[in-house]
Amino acid sequence: MDPASLSFPAAAEFVVADCVTRCPMASRPNSAFTSLLAIPELSTGKSRWVWWPDFRTPASTRDAVDALAETYRRAAAERVEVACGGGVGRTGTALAAMAVLAGVPHSEAVAWVRYHYHQRAVETPWQRRWVEKFDGTGR
Repeated sequence: MDPASLSFPAAAEFVVADCVTRCPMASRPNSAFTSLLAIPELSTGKSRWVWWPDFRTPASTRDAVDALAETYRRAAAERVEVACGGGVGRTGTALAAMAVLAGVPHSEAVAWVRYHYHQRAVETPWQRRWVEKFDGTGR
């Protein structure tokens, strides 16, 4: 999958990339069980990682919410990337959560991401439920 731009209703723009082709193996911790929410630091080139098993929800909702909120805030002023191994399930779930932050109703966020990003985004029932419960606080 080639990187693509995705603009949310609130005008934040994200670059969405397939981590398999875009992220060097050496830079990914235990890539079989991670989803990358890359928030580039221009001076250091570091990224933010969220532990997120494939086909599941984040290992720590609080950590994921913190990373997603930071990513959403920073996207208003700079380029950010959101990626996982396949670029569909975990990435789609992260994008749907950020769509909620942008004002898309919970009940429409998955459909919004499937229309604007990938038709199979947010692959599993538990990922859809996680988005439906997402409130941006991690509680």
